[in-house]
Amino acid sequence: MDCPWRLNLTHRELHRTELWSCCNASERLMVTRQNTNQNQSLTYDAERWRKRKVDQALWEMLPQTVPWRKGSLSRCAVVGSGGILQNSSCGAEIDNADYVIRFNLAPINKSCDVGVKTDLITANPSQIIKGYPNLQRNPGPMADRLSVYGHAHLVLPAFSFGYGTTSCFNVYHALRKARPQQEVVFFHPDYLFELGRFWRRHRQRAPRISTGLMLASTALEICEQVHLYGFWPFPLDLSQNTLPHHYYDNVGPSRSMHAMPEEFLLLLQLHSQGALQLHVGPCTP
Repeated sequence: MDCPWRLNLTHRELHRTELWSCCNASERLMVTRQNTNQNQSLTYDAERWRKRKVDQALWEMLPQTVPWRKGSLSRCAVVGSGGILQNSSCGAEIDNADYVIRFNLAPINKSCDVGVKTDLITANPSQIIKGYPNLQRNPGPMADRLSVYGHAHLVLPAFSFGYGTTSCFNVYHALRKARPQQEVVFFHPDYLFELGRFWRRHRQRAPRISTGLMLASTALEICEQVHLYGFWPFPLDLSQNTLPHHYYDNVGPSRSMHAMPEEFLLLLQLHSQGALQLHVGPCTP
């Protein structure tokens, strides 16, 4: 990381083309009316035997298209939750990006380190089920939690595992009433399935890639410049100081599902090639 980083257009375009050819986040990150037909069946990405028909009720939940125009995003910041962000002073740099992606309803109360700007935020079904069990009767806590992200798109994996579909739909309906300006959309299961296959071809052996790797891949395809913050799965920083797992708590990931150090090595390789830039130290003003 002591080596000066330079954008390498050749490597960036090579990886962008590979990702577009296999997965096409530009048009297929989310289930939309543009990429989906009424009455077709969506095949779940993690449970391939499970399908969901796009009936009238689901069709009415879908946006017309993805929320960006092709080639419209210049500098993108993808903000992970690693403890490396503590005391990083990266907030202003993150907020200076054209498009900011965050994960799993990560708090932004440490704004000097993580910034506040948010254009896309995710939540996972287990987080919803555990933290917001009475959404239909009491949507207030979820609406309050989302309010800090402004008008960011909330992207949910409604078609990954069967247990999560209802909870994701409940979020959609609850926020439609309590916070109609917050657009709730769903990951396209074909995109997630093909992206998982893509990374397995690149020696990623975990049962499932993390949300961080998913959306770093998305950014690499749709953005001119990609800057990653908070991607650091290790208990020590580069100066051997102890770090919590997240900048907001010390709860580790599911080791049975994700392989975070291996994912980091993939991203480090992209950094070394000049395709994207990893930020793993303090940001300079």
